[in-house]
Amino acid sequence: RAKPLPKAIKYLFDFLDLQAADMGIQDPEVLHTWKTNSLPLRFWVNVIKNPDFVFDIHKSATVDSCLSVISQAYIDACSTSETKYTKDTPSSKLLYVNEVRGYKTHIQQYYNTIQSLPKMEKMEMDEYLKEGTQTNQQYFVTESALYELAKYGIMYSAEVAAALNEDGLTDTVQTFEDVVKGLNPQHN
Repeated sequence: RAKPLPKAIKYLFDFLDLQAADMGIQDPEVLHTWKTNSLPLRFWVNVIKNPDFVFDIHKSATVDSCLSVISQAYIDACSTSETKYTKDTPSSKLLYVNEVRGYKTHIQQYYNTIQSLPKMEKMEMDEYLKEGTQTNQQYFVTESALYELAKYGIMYSAEVAAALNEDGLTDTVQTFEDVVKGLNPQHN
């Protein structure tokens, strides 16, 4: 690997490892699934399948079909279970059978490489995010981002407050509720 792995991915995967340990989850497939759902499936499959989300392009039906096949191959490669191919298997899945086996190995090596990196502390991640924000400051519209966060906070205020209470963060609950009330006067 010529480029270092992104620090945010290391931090996220360490967080998932910690959550699994805190919950007593020892099944490696569960952890693999969490990691796969958080990065490859939620991000990369979405970008591959929907390049129009990122780029200002028109996606024809033919291109959409091709991207669906590539996305499915990536999804299959991220799975820990071995796919059984039968005569009823769609031909689109059969196109990449041999490649998927190799990709599975690469994905597992990628996860192992991330896990072998030194643990990233919260302060280091905070500094990394601060640097990234300062470097890209001209691209951020703070008011727009805050507005979107506020909508989310208002919509899920009861669930967020309940989760904070459950984690014993009662001081934070009051602060959160005060912020939500300030953003939405109709909130009780």
